Amino acid sequence: MSKSPEARHLLHSGYFHPVLRKLQTSNVEISPYNLVFPVFVGNNEKPVDVKSMPGVVQYGVSNIEECLRPIVNKGLKLVLLFGVEHGILKDEKGSYADSPRNPVIQVIPKLRRCFPDLIIMCDVCLCAYTNHGHCGIMSSDGVIDNEASIERIAQVALAYAQAGAHIVAPSDMMDGRIGAIKRSLIDYGLGNRVSVLSYAAKFASGFYGPFRDVTKSAPVFSDRKCYQLPPGSKGLATRAVLRDVTEGCDMLMVKPGLAYLDIVKQTKDAHPEYPLFVYQVSGEYAMLYHAAKAGAIDLRGVLEEVLLSMRRAGADCIITYFTPIILDWLQVKSKY
Repeated sequence: MSKSPEARHLLHSGYFHPVLRKLQTSNVEISPYNLVFPVFVGNNEKPVDVKSMPGVVQYGVSNIEECLRPIVNKGLKLVLLFGVEHGILKDEKGSYADSPRNPVIQVIPKLRRCFPDLIIMCDVCLCAYTNHGHCGIMSSDGVIDNEASIERIAQVALAYAQAGAHIVAPSDMMDGRIGAIKRSLIDYGLGNRVSVLSYAAKFASGFYGPFRDVTKSAPVFSDRKCYQLPPGSKGLATRAVLRDVTEGCDMLMVKPGLAYLDIVKQTKDAHPEYPLFVYQVSGEYAMLYHAAKAGAIDLRGVLEEVLLSMRRAGADCIITYFTPIILDWLQVKSKY
């Protein structure tokens, strides 16, 4: 007979019962308040299935209310809006980003009216609206003009705020854009009415492919490695987050999610006083979806595990395309 382990090494006695397992678990629960649903909005008359992201739909201004209402009824609390324009109206400065014809600007008042308790967040960037696909204004030699870029990005953020957005979320990664946006909001009397969620630690990742396919926002030339963070850098992530905190952001984000949980923890440890978001990006969604479709994984089990890992690392809120499915699961769970 094998010798029993010492009492202090007996772990099973601490979690043999569901209630005891609950006591052994950190505060990593998933509720509707921990979820953000990313929403693509175009001027399409009918919802359009996104081919590169099965199960994801591009909504239109005319149909978004009827499409979102069932999800809101399940408990949806926050949406993150992305405008879609497939080329005709793109130019060097992304003029369509804050045009009155932009579907995001058109849909914000409608959502405010139809769903008064829904928090409306707007991604602020130029890449989906520029003819070169970069996130800022380009100089004549093909390099980002940072000063011109942050001025333009602040204009777009202000337009979304004036349309009724609760939160503007700059994803461009330009130096100084948080300060520029904050000054603009204050100047127009919106400093205490609109929050700024900074994509503070956004990495130059290969996980963005399906998203760029939806928005047609891939760079026409070069790449974004000169302004998005190198995947191997922890130090630059620390500096980028500190930069945006110093400039006055209200909330922080790490993007992508699963491959950067060390950065999530690093950011939360350094700034526990700031709500921290993590973006489970399009490539992560597609990876899990197709693996489940092929029978390689159980989607619910693995997705719940991934979400818990994000919460455990320090994320307060998870931006995920799986939000409608997760809300279904939460509803079923609440019945028992």
